[in-house]
Amino acid sequence: VVYTQSEILQREVYLFERLDSPNREPMKHLKAICFLRPTKENVELLVQELRRPKYSVYFIYFSNVISKSDVKALAEADEQEVVAEVQEFYGDYIAVNPHVFSLNLLGCCRGRSWDPAQLTRTTQGLTALLLSLKKCPMIRYQLSSEPAKRLAECVKQVITKEYELFDFRRTEVPPLLLILDRSDDAITPLLNQWTYQAMVHELLGINNNRIDLSRVPGISKDLREVVLSAENDEFYANNMYLNFAEIGTNIKNLMEDFQRRKPKEQQKLESIADMKAFVENYPQFKKMSGTVSKHVTVVGELSRLVAERNLLEVSEVEQELACQSDHSSALQSVRRLLQSPRLSELDAARLVMLYALRYERHASSGLPALLEELRARGGSDRYRKLVSAVVEYGGKRVRGSDLFSPKDAVAITKQFLKGLKGIENVYTQHQPLLQETLDQLIKGKLKDSQYPYLGPNTLRDRPQDIIVFLIGGATYEEALAVFNLNRSNPGVRIVLGGTTIHNTRR
Repeated sequence: VVYTQSEILQREVYLFERLDSPNREPMKHLKAICFLRPTKENVELLVQELRRPKYSVYFIYFSNVISKSDVKALAEADEQEVVAEVQEFYGDYIAVNPHVFSLNLLGCCRGRSWDPAQLTRTTQGLTALLLSLKKCPMIRYQLSSEPAKRLAECVKQVITKEYELFDFRRTEVPPLLLILDRSDDAITPLLNQWTYQAMVHELLGINNNRIDLSRVPGISKDLREVVLSAENDEFYANNMYLNFAEIGTNIKNLMEDFQRRKPKEQQKLESIADMKAFVENYPQFKKMSGTVSKHVTVVGELSRLVAERNLLEVSEVEQELACQSDHSSALQSVRRLLQSPRLSELDAARLVMLYALRYERHASSGLPALLEELRARGGSDRYRKLVSAVVEYGGKRVRGSDLFSPKDAVAITKQFLKGLKGIENVYTQHQPLLQETLDQLIKGKLKDSQYPYLGPNTLRDRPQDIIVFLIGGATYEEALAVFNLNRSNPGVRIVLGGTTIHNTRR
């Protein structure tokens, strides 16, 4: 996630070992760089290491704030004086995109309350992010969420306790941390996606920039796992937010460009100059070859899954459920798809979940009949239980926002005009609630009554530096919304984070 192995090799780092690996050989000719989270377990492992050092010198870097008592324990263990340096290097989170981060945490809450260990870990990750960005923010939180208020208080406690670390140069408009709860919008993580990065995560899964392709039919050994990183892959960086149709065209262009270059690389090597030119160009050619193979494989597998699972038709009904309000038509569409043998168990349950959230209190609710149809399909009882669980998690009773209705006359007019123009893409009508929340925040219109400040102070000016954090996880659809908001609002910088990055399986 931080460095590729080839990049770190260029820094003359040749050996990678875990501190908890047993039977490591002493190598007194080598210096060691230790990068660790400052957990109790890691500090204890480091104490044991320093008592019997295997390397000549140790440079120790912690990814977050370390206590004075832990530093004292390390100093006492360093009897042979092998420690050259101890520093805090705030990187206690996963940088996913230039404007997106994750803590890689699943199941952070028990019902409507924090799991204590996860609250501690989330507080640590969020404060590390603030320290790495050199921000001491004002904090707002979602009033309808007790976990949001609790996290806001914990972050504030750390800022107060470590006030010297947070003593950054004051800006004219202070930065703002906005803490939200996933339960306010349970719709967005349930939708199929049609932009490249979001689609890959939904259908294949992205884990620390890695994609497992081992189950792809006929996959070659060298493509069983691939890395998708915008920092090291120009094609991915340029295409991650484009829709699937555009990706197909761009893959074709990439292959044609590769084919054009290929003969030049394979011309006869008749002179020393020819050989020198080949050697100079070969790494670039080989890199391009790897990029082409990787993306052709990924896009090919996405296409196969879309066809196999009938996702175009499924997604159209999902969008109807998320964006329209014709109950009779929606119910008919869901029932029609539930009859299809091509519909996977997951997609069937997903449609019923979306229906249950959308028409939770409708007088003519067809939910009991849909649950019966799920049972008749012979699917797992677990999925049927998840339908009621998702309503309990993100239903009308717990939401602080009106997830489905336009908020004012302007929003209604915009929706009407959009209908007149015709929707550009029927599969991407949905806009996450986060987009509207941030739009209101940027304009200075986000209601204090729904998103209060922690403490007596409030922002007089519109915020320019915004960090928004979603308890329960963010999505790549929301990452795209933030990317577009950053692009369309010069002078505003938004960073999005979450306890995890969702797909439907998470």
